[in-house]
Amino acid sequence: MRHAKPLPDYLIKRYHGWKATSFEDNRSWYRHLAEMGQRPRAMIVSCCDSRVHVTSIFGADQGEFFIHRNIANLVPQYLPDGDHHGTSAAIEYAVTTLKVAHLIVLGHSNCGGVQGCYEMCSGLAPELEKSTSFVGRWMDILRPGFERLEKGDDSTRLRELEKQSVLVSLENLMTFPFVQAAFEDGMLSLHGMWTDIGEGTLEAYDPASAGFVTV
Repeated sequence: MRHAKPLPDYLIKRYHGWKATSFEDNRSWYRHLAEMGQRPRAMIVSCCDSRVHVTSIFGADQGEFFIHRNIANLVPQYLPDGDHHGTSAAIEYAVTTLKVAHLIVLGHSNCGGVQGCYEMCSGLAPELEKSTSFVGRWMDILRPGFERLEKGDDSTRLRELEKQSVLVSLENLMTFPFVQAAFEDGMLSLHGMWTDIGEGTLEAYDPASAGFVTV
């Protein structure tokens, strides 16, 4: 592959540092993971945003979470059309093969994808309206959430749309037959969460109050 380049030196140095410390200190645990296979308790759908560090937020060990990341932590509706569906494939594998007990959708503050959707739906981002825009067509998933926004200032509506990305995804999860079956059998629970990157706070969706409450 002539287009590939050598790995940057700083990453190579970090790898050697990890191998000599964290790996060596936990060699038996890594060997256990390799030989026994993964048995994650939960799947987390989170944003690609580099500032969202899922394992750190929950203090998770390696092998504990099955994590799928995409733009704006969105789950599309069930669409078995024979096309490529990375998020749907990850959910299918987690629920039907790994049989995770919990499926969590984690949104976050200052989400660039959500802001792009907000601007697109407000007519301020014509480049995202183009059929050739992968980001724009992906953010179409969140249009129903934009349409539910109440009137207000842009910052308030953006924050609400970030949480709508979680709610729309939870709604879409229930369109997957295997998710609905596992949920109704009591084998799977669904959770919606949102984190403020700057404050380090975490909120969970509460069905009783139909809102997000601080954890």
